[in-house]
Amino acid sequence: MSDSTAGQVISALRTAGCVFAEDEAALLIEAADGDTARLSELVAQRVAGTPLEYLLGWVEFRGLRVGVRPGVFVPRQRTAFLVERAVAGVADGSEQVCVVDLCCGCGALGLSATGELAARGHIVELVAADIDPVAVECARANLAPVSAPVFTGDLFDALPADLCGRIDLLLANTPYVPSSRVADLPPEAREHEPLVALDGGADGLDVFRRVVAGAARWLGPGGSVLIEIGNEQIDAADAALVAHGLVPRIEQSEEYYATVAIGTRPR
Repeated sequence: MSDSTAGQVISALRTAGCVFAEDEAALLIEAADGDTARLSELVAQRVAGTPLEYLLGWVEFRGLRVGVRPGVFVPRQRTAFLVERAVAGVADGSEQVCVVDLCCGCGALGLSATGELAARGHIVELVAADIDPVAVECARANLAPVSAPVFTGDLFDALPADLCGRIDLLLANTPYVPSSRVADLPPEAREHEPLVALDGGADGLDVFRRVVAGAARWLGPGGSVLIEIGNEQIDAADAALVAHGLVPRIEQSEEYYATVAIGTRPR
């Protein structure tokens, strides 16, 4: 594509309010692969508010291009902090690690954690699950290269019974936006992503509490559940972890602007 075409794309995106217009323009031009009609279509959809990731068919997450499709929650870059903390919490001496990606969406958390643990020499058993069949199909495509099964169902009901009591890392990117604040989300999220992946109930912690309630039974001794939350939810999340017999820890990152609640089953 010519410099003038790139300039036109950048201008259109900037006018539409895209903060990173130059970066987005480069990605859309790459996706069009020289097809000017296709580029025009992509730019029109982006200007109309379609999430960039849906147009590209992928999202970059911790150095990986993870496939996404319309109707599937797009993992946020701040959630990389959850994976970072999960991987950091695995001792080098533990050879085999059982990882479950619950509320998996496209499977980005489980995929990245598995790759990073495998690079450290661990043997990883990864299982993922989501209540949304569209997300399950997307995750199956992404996790096929690591031979990880993806199940459809409501939280722990979806998991094979033989996982009970032996999960080392339970990653759960649960919805945590309070119902009253869903309308305040950017149009890209509230108009395109599934409500079930955004709305966390009255205080945003409905699904969080359900995961925590089952975690102690499904985790192995010393295993941990990690869930992203908002800063204003720290006290309630901490109390829920304690109430269900888990040792609580709150991790925060200024770099990612993220907060993760961690609950560990005592050994």
